[in-house]
Amino acid sequence: MSIIHRVRLALVLGSLSGFGALTIDMYLPAMPGMARDLHASPSVVQLSLIVFVIGLALGQVLIGPLSDTWGRRRPLIVGLSLYVAGSVCCVLAPTGGWLIGARALQSLGAAAGTVLARAIVRDPFQGPAMTRFLSVAMLVTGLAPILAPVVGGQVLRFTSWRGIFIVLAAIGAVLLVTVLVTQRESLPPERRRPAHIPGTLRAMAALATDRSYLRYVLAAALMFAAVFAYISGSSFNLQNVYGLTAQQFSLVFAANGLGIVLLAQVNGFLIGRGREAETLLRSALVIAVVAASGVFACTATSAPLPLLLICLFVVVSMLGPVLPDATTLPMGPHAATAGAASSLQGLLQFLIGAAAASAMGVAGPGSPIAMGVTMLVCAVAALAVLLLLRTTIAEQRGVEAGR
Repeated sequence: MSIIHRVRLALVLGSLSGFGALTIDMYLPAMPGMARDLHASPSVVQLSLIVFVIGLALGQVLIGPLSDTWGRRRPLIVGLSLYVAGSVCCVLAPTGGWLIGARALQSLGAAAGTVLARAIVRDPFQGPAMTRFLSVAMLVTGLAPILAPVVGGQVLRFTSWRGIFIVLAAIGAVLLVTVLVTQRESLPPERRRPAHIPGTLRAMAALATDRSYLRYVLAAALMFAAVFAYISGSSFNLQNVYGLTAQQFSLVFAANGLGIVLLAQVNGFLIGRGREAETLLRSALVIAVVAASGVFACTATSAPLPLLLICLFVVVSMLGPVLPDATTLPMGPHAATAGAASSLQGLLQFLIGAAAASAMGVAGPGSPIAMGVTMLVCAVAALAVLLLLRTTIAEQRGVEAGR
């Protein structure tokens, strides 16, 4: 693969991988205003976020296995078309219920970009090469959490929240045209699996019982849930409780997104120098637990805002090394079912994230301590899964060797 092709592929796949984050993050600064404009409670507006995440998860379960049969390009084109249609419906939403339905449609399109980006990377790459490529793609993917809230905050200066969804529809249309013109099929016909629902279910069941696969996937999903608790609750907490404006909040959110990008590049650099992805993943989760403990302490004691922001920055930044490492390690042994492996990873990641946000919402979207507790519990659980399942796998192999 030529350098030009690699760069182009990284740009396209990085954009597709960041599609879900872009769609979530851009309208975060507008959530308090949306509740007022639609005459809905903050919980209803937050529900539109949770529904989007659930649709993003379920859509990946459908699209991933289909791409193992039909190839990657056709499902991607259909998904991007649905995304544009869903974004237009969001623009026209007259009520909170309409908005929730439109977000569900939009999420199915975003799911195609998220799951197929991982599968397309797995088609030509494996091992350390895959990790390094994912780290480079994170340069583009990471632009979503950096630019999205800033763009959203600036759009709100000139128009309402509906203008944000107009921008999202335009971005989806540009990506659709780009895929049509530049993206070649990455899965040749001889490597495709026949359409066979029982076979697909067996492949998914085999993955769901593969402890080595689940170890990394669950660790990544729980770490994502910790960050998603921040994504879901920070808009109301930092603006309504700590008094930040929409523009100030967007800058804070962008700074945390920059941390994801920087740490992803450090991770790729270290992988290229012979460091093991397993070691880097474990180190990132340990740091995340320490920083999440700081977030909990700050929210429980009403500590000064700068201290809270520092702890949030560290937790969110750890997603930079966790995602590429915890994607390469479980996907490597599953080349023949890359679509199914990617879809199950996405399903667990976003369902656990939605569950964390829902649990946090019980205390209300404006409860800082609920955000702190959720982030700490998820970070600790991510590290525990990585460490405990490793012990379980080692013991299992010892028993099998003894037989």
